[in-house]
Amino acid sequence: MDFDERLDAFKRIRDRLVAEVGRAIVGQRETVDQMLATVFVGGHCLLVGVPGLAKTLMVRTLAAALDLSFKRIQFTPDLMPSDITGTDVVDQQPDGRRTFRFVRGPVFAHIVLADEINRAPPKTQAALLEAMQERQVTVGQETYPLPQPFFVIATQNPIEQEGTYPLPEAQLDRFLLAIHVAYPTAAEEERILMAPTGAADEEPVERVLDAGGLHALQQAVLAVPVSRYVVAYATKLIRATRPGDPTAPEVVREMVDWGAGPRAGQHLILAGKALAAMAGRAAVAADDIRAAAVPVLRHRVATNFAAEAAGLDAVAVIQRLLQEVPEPPVRRYAAVGAGAK
Repeated sequence: MDFDERLDAFKRIRDRLVAEVGRAIVGQRETVDQMLATVFVGGHCLLVGVPGLAKTLMVRTLAAALDLSFKRIQFTPDLMPSDITGTDVVDQQPDGRRTFRFVRGPVFAHIVLADEINRAPPKTQAALLEAMQERQVTVGQETYPLPQPFFVIATQNPIEQEGTYPLPEAQLDRFLLAIHVAYPTAAEEERILMAPTGAADEEPVERVLDAGGLHALQQAVLAVPVSRYVVAYATKLIRATRPGDPTAPEVVREMVDWGAGPRAGQHLILAGKALAAMAGRAAVAADDIRAAAVPVLRHRVATNFAAEAAGLDAVAVIQRLLQEVPEPPVRRYAAVGAGAK
């Protein structure tokens, strides 16, 4: 199967996944697309939205459609790291000897939903760092690999901050996308209210893919070529978020404390590849970079008091940035990355 055929097959499977999730979720198409983009490049995402927007149902349905194991962890102030990773317990043997046995925690699943992740203290939040970056868990002197593929999808409530612990920048930077889950439209909300409620009424989710098939799709997405022209544009955008960079526009110099690092640029390219493949296109365009800019950068750009006084948040600054940072001049750029010629 050549690259174009793989891309066509990918688009068909993506459409089936969207349709399958749509059987359980009314609306939220942009959220579902961004979640799929995250999964297709092997990243993690942060869902930010008020309670009652079906975030948990959305993630559980996606896991079922992908035929992946799913575990939900409710983060609370008294949650301990061992409640996530697992712990060693002492077993009494018939001959009287005692041995240690590792009992795996809920992080040992393909898709882990970290519900209200900012409810737990930093010590517990940090238990996910090694899992998210190295796909492994270390307990005592032993290191245990996590199931592959492995994704963390975390949720946050943006309106209630009392008793919460904001995620440190080092952990926020490990999320490929920060996805804001919006309220449904009026028509969508009427459909939600007309639908029957209760677990007994939920239709079973049809399996669209499995772990092996997902791995093949991920390889197809990573093989989408990206030209040096697009890489140059992504680099300009990332560097322009840093107030100390000479290329930063005035809005960044005045209203941003610190900008995005190199990992943000890598994630911007990956998200661009996913969006291009999901649209059925064989190469990443500058439009894909612009479309991915807000979810990739909104949690990596820290605004200051001047921005707050002007009524601007990180999203508004990024949108201004997209308007003010031009694409690089057209030259003879060679393609880079897998599948490039």
